[in-house]
Order: sequence, then C-alpha cells, then structure tokens
Amino acid sequence: MRKRCGDNKHDMNKGSWSKEEDRKLTDYVTSHGEGCWATLPQAAGLLRCSKSCRERWLNYLRPNLKRGNFAEDEEDLIIRLHALLGNRWSLIAGRLPGRTDNEIKKYWNSHLKKKLINMGIDPNNHRLPQGISSDINSGSNYDEESSSSAGPADLNLNLTIETSSSSRPRPTGLPKE
Repeated sequence: MRKRCGDNKHDMNKGSWSKEEDRKLTDYVTSHGEGCWATLPQAAGLLRCSKSCRERWLNYLRPNLKRGNFAEDEEDLIIRLHALLGNRWSLIAGRLPGRTDNEIKKYWNSHLKKKLINMGIDPNNHRLPQGISSDINSGSNYDEESSSSAGPADLNLNLTIETSSSSRPRPTGLPKE
C-alpha cells in the first residue's frame, strides 16, 4: 500500500514555497524529467507532499508557461470552446499552449462569464435570454443585415467533435498550435 500525502503531517512544510524549494524542484525536474511524483519530494530533498510538488511545477514553475493577460483571440477561443465543451478546462487548456487548466478556469469565472452576462448572453448555454431573442426575431430593433443563418441567438461555432472508442471527444476545426 502506498503512502498517502498527509500521513506525516508533522514532517511536511505547508504554506508558501521558498525560493530554495522552488530551485530544488526545478533542478530535479529539469535533470530527471517529469516522472513519478510520488517519489520526487524525497529524491529532490523537499519536505512537501507529492501533490504539492506536482501542482507547483505544473501551475507555476514550468518553463513553457505563458504568464500575463489573455489576448483577445485567446478570450474568443475560450468562449467558443466553452460553448462546445462546457467546463472541461483541461481540454480547453490543451488548445491554448502555455496556459493551465486552473488559470483558464479562474479567468472564465472572474472575467469571461461576467463579460458574456454584460453582453446579454447566458454563460451556461451561450444564448441570448428567451425574452430578448424573441424580441429580436419579432423584428423590434433588428437589423436584417446582421442576421445569420444560424439565428441571432446562436453563436457561430465552426467546431466539431470527433470521438473514438478509446478516448474522450477531441475538438477539431481549431487553429493548429
């Protein structure tokens, strides 16, 4: 039976990571690669649990992480993928190189959901509320040139899902990474 993360709580560091711990973790993963996270803390000389080490590396220390504000095209892609995939943040993150699923989820909940609500779009189904879409379809304040074949209440998503018997659905029709 393997040892659980919190079994030796008195031996573990908790809270903020020090620069020394970050250096030890980075040096170890750089030289040995991302392998068995269960044995990494002891092998790297860290008094942290394996989950803490894994999350620190994946969410903060990886060299290919993209930091800073989201670009407009990244926001648009997140909204389109959320309409297609829902809250499957790791699948969405797979289409945004250098962004983590946790970072995208936080950005969705703190910024993009509110942006859609302010635009009058329901963030759960990506449609205009029923009363608004019926007003639009009835002709009040509706410009014929702005209508589309999909209807004004629908987002135009040129994405499809391919499924295979051995894996989860994968989005296609997206720009190549």
